[in-house]
Amino acid sequence: METRKRYPTDLTDAEWAQIENLIPTHSSGGVGSFGGRPPKYDRREILNAIIFITKAGCIWRMMPHDLPPWEAVYGYFARWRDDGVFVRINDRLRRKIRVEECHDPEPSVAIVDSQSVKGAEKGGAMR
Repeated sequence: METRKRYPTDLTDAEWAQIENLIPTHSSGGVGSFGGRPPKYDRREILNAIIFITKAGCIWRMMPHDLPPWEAVYGYFARWRDDGVFVRINDRLRRKIRVEECHDPEPSVAIVDSQSVKGAEKGGAMR
């Protein structure tokens, strides 16, 4: 793999270590993998590209040329989204933060703000 200049959005080694095992490999099967063929692009580099797109707020086709091609990145994104990879990453990181803050890993209370309740009581569209 060619080395490129690091983007501020790239995962650090510590960040990658926390989620690496949640990202499907080409041999793991399932929706998130690409069958039995070896991957052309590194999983971490694909995830770096996805994070770049979300942080920069640009369209797929405006992805920098030193990242994998946008078509490949979007293909992985769609497969991982459909397979629930991003939900699992979010769940793991949420639990980690809650434990670090001395809370139970799973929240036990939900809060509904009063505006939501008022709108629901009327039974119609909120104005």
